[in-house]
Formats: sequence, structure tokens, C-alpha cells
Amino acid sequence: MQPNQRHRKRNVLNELGPPHALRVGIDVGGTFTDLAALELWSGRIVVLKVPSTPRAPETAVMDALALLLEGYAEPPRVEFLAHSTTIATNALLGQIGLELPRVALVTTYGFRDVLEIGRQNRSQVYNLLVERPRPLVAREDRLTVRERLDFAGNVLEPLDDESIARVCDALRERRPGAVAICLLHAYANDAHERRLADAVQAALPQTPVTRSSSVNPEYREYERCSTTVVNAALAPIVKRYLEGLGDRLRTAQIDAPLYVMRSDGGMAGAAQIVERPATIIESGPAAGTIAAAALGRRIEAQRVLAFDMGGTTAKAGAVVDGVAQVALEFEAAGRTHSGRALRGSGYPVRFPFVDLAEVSAGGGTIAWLDDAGSLHVGPLSAGADPGPACYGKSDRATVTDANLVLGRLNPDHLLGGSFAIDARRAQAAVEALARALDTSLQECAAAIVALIDDAMAKVLRIVTIERGLDAREFTLVAFGGGGPLHACALAAELEIGRVVVPPHPGIFSAIGLLEARLHVTEARSVLCAAEQIDARAIDAAFAAGEARAREQLVAQGAAPATMTFAREYDARYRGQSFELSVAYDPAAEVVRSRFHAAHRRRYGYDARDEVVEIVNARLTATASVHRERAEYEARAKRASRTPQQRIRPLWFEGGFCSVPVYARDDLNEATAFDGPAIVEAYDSTTYVPPAWRLSVERDLLVLERA
Repeated sequence: MQPNQRHRKRNVLNELGPPHALRVGIDVGGTFTDLAALELWSGRIVVLKVPSTPRAPETAVMDALALLLEGYAEPPRVEFLAHSTTIATNALLGQIGLELPRVALVTTYGFRDVLEIGRQNRSQVYNLLVERPRPLVAREDRLTVRERLDFAGNVLEPLDDESIARVCDALRERRPGAVAICLLHAYANDAHERRLADAVQAALPQTPVTRSSSVNPEYREYERCSTTVVNAALAPIVKRYLEGLGDRLRTAQIDAPLYVMRSDGGMAGAAQIVERPATIIESGPAAGTIAAAALGRRIEAQRVLAFDMGGTTAKAGAVVDGVAQVALEFEAAGRTHSGRALRGSGYPVRFPFVDLAEVSAGGGTIAWLDDAGSLHVGPLSAGADPGPACYGKSDRATVTDANLVLGRLNPDHLLGGSFAIDARRAQAAVEALARALDTSLQECAAAIVALIDDAMAKVLRIVTIERGLDAREFTLVAFGGGGPLHACALAAELEIGRVVVPPHPGIFSAIGLLEARLHVTEARSVLCAAEQIDARAIDAAFAAGEARAREQLVAQGAAPATMTFAREYDARYRGQSFELSVAYDPAAEVVRSRFHAAHRRRYGYDARDEVVEIVNARLTATASVHRERAEYEARAKRASRTPQQRIRPLWFEGGFCSVPVYARDDLNEATAFDGPAIVEAYDSTTYVPPAWRLSVERDLLVLERA
């Protein structure tokens, strides 16, 4: 072998990582913490589930890693670790142990109450006594400085040195846990914010300081202020969590760089997340949709509907042409009704996020009776502790208990036998409701399942029909611990003809972390008609932004050859309140045409005589941490034979019948059968109802209406 040949071979090995190395994704859910590890030497995916530890989520992360490494005689090196977490959402929702710090806000004089005045949105339109969310900054902690810019960034009144000193003195006295700075029109000129932030940081060197111009440099004062305050409030909590997790990883001799899933479906290094913690509020839900998008590209499905049913919630997101649909704003810690976010019930955050609809519907969702004796399911969940009645700690019936009573779940154990369950306790919990309803045990269980199916079907409609998309054109990808159990019923409701259940569906979101790419995003306000755009100046701004993004990606370990850059405009018809994103082009006529088409797709019409206004210029840079993407193991083809099956009584249509139960590992590409049937795996169970047919394609379970 020539020296240059040896050099090339060595480079390829370096790109793939050490021969005994792992890439690991860990998704913290409400009931279980899921781990997926890719063995670089074999391409095999190893999956694990451990109970979540809500009061200390890092404990479950370390438990999962310890369990993984214990499975090897010689523990391999973890070279990559990606993590999705709900810690930011939980903190805003008031979880015990995650109390928000005292936050101070510094703004332009005369505008201290913008945060509390907010918008006209009312979460309950007909409730005269509706209460708005409590401001994250008390009024006495909202301080002002004398300065003023106009909308173009021109200085109308210079930043006053005396007011800076006065604010710094007040902050020293208050000792807040975090400081937010949001000056009027700082999106157009951040000089005053930078100067003020430097002074505040010098006065309080250990206190996190957030500038609006660094987290949300876009117009709309209230949303920009809210985003800045949310970021500031989360900064100490997220920093403490990530640094604590990093310390525990180092103690366990795991030296892999830690990456965290962002709300927009991209990843960022832990250090970058500490600076902008508001970017991970929707961290957990995004990973599954990213995995579904990758699966859709692999099977050449142009339109994919991601359906994730876990222990506490069910989520849905649409993927069009291989790309997860993204929205530009959400309300953190807000309430939902039938999967729809209630405007005015949370804290607005202006940051791209995977467009998901979510409902409190999971395996642990509790069934209950109201004062009139009517049956309801949710929104309360039994969570990880005490969990469903069949876990042995509760006597309240849940969706998991109902599925167990109907025979859809294994009556002895879950997780491949490693998690024993108490079927009698589940029956007793459902029986208590059945007696009150004066119906049979199985009829009550079927009613629980029907109610939860109806709730989950609504979120599928929200991300398709209500977004101007035809659900019948989609392939439904079902995952999560409960997704494959309910997928066919939901598909039938929306007239979707094809359901795909991926390998390891209960760990699918964790696998999505292995698929995710690094993201760096930038936005700047433009606010002018498309015809008035200075194309040369915008192009130069995009080029400068790409240079900054490239530096940030390299600093996070990105492979330069994998970098891509997307330039977009946020546009609207003049007078509209909300924007649609369209691909950038230097020609105004092309931008207008793209916007008309986008508006027509979303709303069913366009207004070609109206002025198209450009609101923001947006750059998204992406890259992979891995120079070479290792291929997942392809399942070895087994001999064409009839898989081994067991028989279990299953209740449907008013009675029991005996149905075959298959182990998923026994199925091969020659397998095909009609429902009713059940397929069991370590991390989930797939229910094939009557009038549906299952086949196996490239390790995927494909269910189609017969």
C-alpha cells in the first residue's frame, strides 16, 4: 500500500470514528427516557427505555447511559451525544424544583408596561374574568433608561449615562437572577443595547444578561420583549441543568460533546444553548418529526404525517417534500383546546419551531367521570409515577389499562419481559368506572379508547386540513409507545390509506436525534415592499451572515463539507398581521410570484393586485457533525417461512375472538397477513384491526386498508 493510500484509509476511519465507538441519542419523555445508540463498527441500533425521573431528569439520562454501557464486556467510547429535554417547558409550567429566578427588565423609558399590556388576544373569548398569564417580571423590577431610536435605527435621543448608572445601582440592590434588555427599535440598531448590556454585565458579572437584539432582532415590540424575558428567565435553569449533566458525564468518563435538540428540529452545542435557552422550549417534540422526515426521504414518500403517542401526550406534525413544516412563533407554557393553542394563554416566543399540534392523550392519560356521570379521558395523566394502574401503584384507569383489558397489550409484561405489569389491577380500575356507567368492563374500555382516538384525530386534522393540506395524500408514520396501537383507527378517520411503523417505534424520537443536523439561524428586519428591496445590500447581508454561521458551525464540530445555507424572506400582503416564508431571490418579481403561490397553497387564494411586503430576511445554516454518515444495519433476510405466533383473546365489535400475536423480530419481507392481529416488540405493540393488511418492507411494518 502506497503512503498516500494509507493516509486516505486513515482519514476515512477518522471520519467514521473509532472502531468501537457509539453515537447516542437520549429523549426524555414524561413517562420513559429513551436511548438509541448507533454502533459504528456494526451499524446496529441499540435501544433502551428507563423510567423518567421528573424531579431530576439528568438522573434518568445517566441511568440509561449506564445501562447501555453495562451491556458491553469492554465499554465502547461515546463519541457523540444528542439530547432532547423538556426542562425549559417544565420550568415555565412551574414544576417543583425548577422555580424561575427573579428577572429584571431594562427598557426604554415610557415602555416598562409593554410586557404586561401585551396584545388583545384572549384565551377565553367569552369569559369576562379571564386571567392573563402572570408576567415573568414584577413591575418593580422593570427599569428604564432614557434613550430613543426610530424604526430605521436613527438616534432620536442618545443613551443617557446617568440613567445607565441609576439602573446598575438598582440592579445591584435587587440582585436578580437574570436581566433582560429590550430597547425600542433595537432590531434596527443594537448599539444602545450593547452599551447598556456591557454596563449591566460589569455591575453584575455573575448574572446572565439577555439582549433582545441577540435573541430576536425583529420588529413587534411585545413579542420581542416577551422572547427576551423568557430567554432570560430560563438562562440560569438551563445553564445549571446542562452544566450539571456535563459534570456527571465527565465523572462517568463520557467525554463526548453534548448537543441539544432545538425547537426548529436542529441541534446546537450545549454552550450555544446556554446562551439562547428559549430555543429549546419545544426540544422534546421536534425530534420525532425530524426522524419521520428522514424516514419519508428513505422510502420516497413526499408527504408524511408524523404521529407520536407517548405516555402523557400525543403530537402530530406534517412533512412536505422531505421537510418538516416550521412555524415562526409559539406561546410557551400556553394552554391548548383540542390540540389548538389558545392565543393569549402563554408567553410569546419568536423563534422557528417544528409546527406541531399536541393534545394531552397518552398511555397514562386518566379516564374519569364528571358530576353528571359522563365519561372523560384526560387531560390529567398518571405520568411515570404512579403511572397506569397496571404498573401497580395506582387505582385510576388509564388508556394503557383500557388497551390491556381489550387484549391489545401483553397481559403479563412490557418492554420484552423486563417490565412486569398487573393485569388484575388494570381490570379493577376500569371495572370501577364500568359499574358507575352501568356497562360491561370491555364496553367501558372500548369507550375510553374511542374517546382518546377522537382527541388524537383532531391534532392530525390541525396539521393537515387546517394548514391547507389534504390528509388523504399523506403516509402516516406512527411511533411512540402507543402510536402503533392507535394508528389504524386514526388513519381510517382521516381516510389515510397507508400507515408505516418504523423499527423501534417507541424509541423513534431518540433515533431522530441521531438524524438531526446542527442549525444556526439569523433574522433581520426589512419592512418594505418587494420592489423597494436593495438586492445588493440584502445579498451582502446574507453573505456576511453565512460567514458568521460557518464560524459558529465549525466551533460546534460541524464538518465543513456538509454545510448548507437557506436564504428566505418572511413576506405578507400589506396590512396583514402574519407572514409566510418564501425562498429568497434577488428579483422582486420572483419573490412576489413565490409568495402568491405560497399564500394560495395555505389559504386557497391569492391577491395579485396587493403589495407584497418583505418583513424579515432569514438565514438558516445547517451541517452534520459527522463527515461520513454510518448506515444503519440492514436486517438480514430470513428464510421465507410462516412466523411463529401465539393466540390471545381480543375484544372488538361486542365480543372476544382469538387472534394471532407475532413477535416483530420474527417477521420478514415474505410476511403478509390480514387483521385482526397483534405484533409485539420491545418498545411498542402494533394493532392490526379488521379490514387492514400488514406487510413488511425494508424492516418497516406497512399497514394498508384491505
